[in-house]
Amino acid sequence: MDSGHRNIVDRHGTWSNFSGRVHAQPSRVCYPRSETELQTLVRDTRENVRAVGTGHSCTPLCATDGLLVCLDDIAGIVAISKDKQTATIRGGSKIHDLGPTLRDAGLATINQGDVDVQSIAGAVSTGTHGTGPSLGSMSTAVRSMRIVLASGDVLECSSDVEPEIFKAARVSLGAFGVISEVELQLVPAYRLHQREWKEGVSGARSFISRSNQNRHLEFFWSPARDVVYLKSLNPTDDEPSDLPDQKRELIGHSADVFPSIREDPFNELEFAVPAAKGVECFQEIRKMMRERHEEVFWPVEVRTLAADDIDLSPAFERDSVTLSVHQAADLPSDKLFADAQAVFANYGGRPHWGKFHTLEARELRDLYPNWDNFLKIRSRLDPSGKFANPYLRVLLGA
Repeated sequence: MDSGHRNIVDRHGTWSNFSGRVHAQPSRVCYPRSETELQTLVRDTRENVRAVGTGHSCTPLCATDGLLVCLDDIAGIVAISKDKQTATIRGGSKIHDLGPTLRDAGLATINQGDVDVQSIAGAVSTGTHGTGPSLGSMSTAVRSMRIVLASGDVLECSSDVEPEIFKAARVSLGAFGVISEVELQLVPAYRLHQREWKEGVSGARSFISRSNQNRHLEFFWSPARDVVYLKSLNPTDDEPSDLPDQKRELIGHSADVFPSIREDPFNELEFAVPAAKGVECFQEIRKMMRERHEEVFWPVEVRTLAADDIDLSPAFERDSVTLSVHQAADLPSDKLFADAQAVFANYGGRPHWGKFHTLEARELRDLYPNWDNFLKIRSRLDPSGKFANPYLRVLLGA
């Protein structure tokens, strides 16, 4: 490991994710400073290779006993095209670092989630998303990408170049290689008006219709209080300002308004269900938690997600409602998550790849119509399984 660089393993050589749930002991941790260095590392090693951004996944996607590649130094914006409204961004770039530079160029991301600490490569690889019935995940904004393959070669793909690979690579779980660059579609810079308010739980019934009246709408259900807290974000031409109660209403640049500060570590399970069944599924989750998990104080988050055409996207070919169940990192969560996953299974729920679930290949295959196509591409790009780890072998069944 490069001396003088930040240490992402403890004194025992153990790496852990942000919540502390996932642990691994890589044989090496390397910090390539360029795509060329990354190519050499991948090409020359005979070990299993996994890449890590911020470790903001509740699953062992990054865990390895081989080579752990930290992408922190392959970061920054390579180029911005104001004409095409795109930016080429290095894979290790953190989402929260992009906003100011893009804003200076008069541009902004189409959408973001309320956590912005992830690397762009990690967010794309797992289908990370925000909320909005007409808005897809961050992966849907990718226009092209560069992937370092097991051979050390760089594969460039887009809708015009290697389109079949591109369709799958936008949510690839790191199974194809290491994403070194993405070209992201942007929009003109914009401001958002954020409003937050509380309602009785009956307010959830009209969530879908009200979502269609807002660019962004989500709600958090509090199990302890049995109320919902709604948050809407809508574009505005008004100047940034702190409104009378700035915790509940504010106006600001999009990249400043999207994120929420979450200081306490937590574990999370999230599934995407057909949008038409979203409220019904929430009601069943609420019933289950009130009957079996009265001890849980962490909220359930409900958002919308537009359909896309990405092979392993949870929103593949269906508009979706996503439901996230949380628990504090220092409290037991396995029974809660198992009960919630059973409810989601009744609705054909598809898991968020960066959040906890226990589904395996035999169950996942039925949820993703293009499952076998994804495996075929993976076998072609990584025939020796250099980017596999035990978790991916169970997850993908190969």
